Amino acid sequence: MARNLFDLTGKVALVTGGSRGLGFEMVKAFAENGADVIIASRKLDACEAAAEEVRKLGRKAFAFAAHCGRWDDIDALIEASYGHFGRVDILVNNAGSGPRMASDEVTENLFDSVLNLNFKGPFRLASQVAKRMADGDGGSIINISSSGSLVPLPHVVPYGSAKAAINAMSLSLAHEYAPKVRVNTICPGPFLTDIAKAWPEQMRQSADNALGRPGYPEEIVTAALYLASPASSFTTGSLLRVDGSAA
Repeated sequence: MARNLFDLTGKVALVTGGSRGLGFEMVKAFAENGADVIIASRKLDACEAAAEEVRKLGRKAFAFAAHCGRWDDIDALIEASYGHFGRVDILVNNAGSGPRMASDEVTENLFDSVLNLNFKGPFRLASQVAKRMADGDGGSIINISSSGSLVPLPHVVPYGSAKAAINAMSLSLAHEYAPKVRVNTICPGPFLTDIAKAWPEQMRQSADNALGRPGYPEEIVTAALYLASPASSFTTGSLLRVDGSAA
């Protein structure tokens, strides 16, 4: 029988923004490969619904409501997660969003909100969990960036800039907490998650990338499993593009 390179049996994974979209796809994939999962987002009912899907797969799940741009909420999430399972072996910093608008119309409050959710909060969560991992049995941290951090995208400048900061953060944390903690980045392009329902039909059918189309949510799974599992034991500080090769 072939060995399952993505075996996560006995592991505990924490996924922010895990109740929907790419986060939920990763949650299901981790559970299907043996991990118990902590699901965090702002809406507890959505987290509970996702947790129930995990339990149907035969794994344990813990739902926790947190605003992932606020350090008090992040700290409460960490304490609750370790209190519930006693450990976190895999962290996926997935929560994030960025409204489209002309840069000259961005207010200070909006700028701060975008930076808080897409960089400030993920930094707090990654740094605090990395320290615990390094003091314990180690672990894997996956930060979810965006193709907007690598290619010029007008009208989402604060978002793209925050995601570029995530890229730099991952590399620095990878060196700071090595060798016991691996820190990597997944850089998705456009994906047909629930937010794509608001896109014009042309955007749902085609994209400005080498493959000429948006991604399907399940196409994030293998990248996440690779970086979460021992299959990537010699991979840290890397940035893995899952964007159809955007220009």
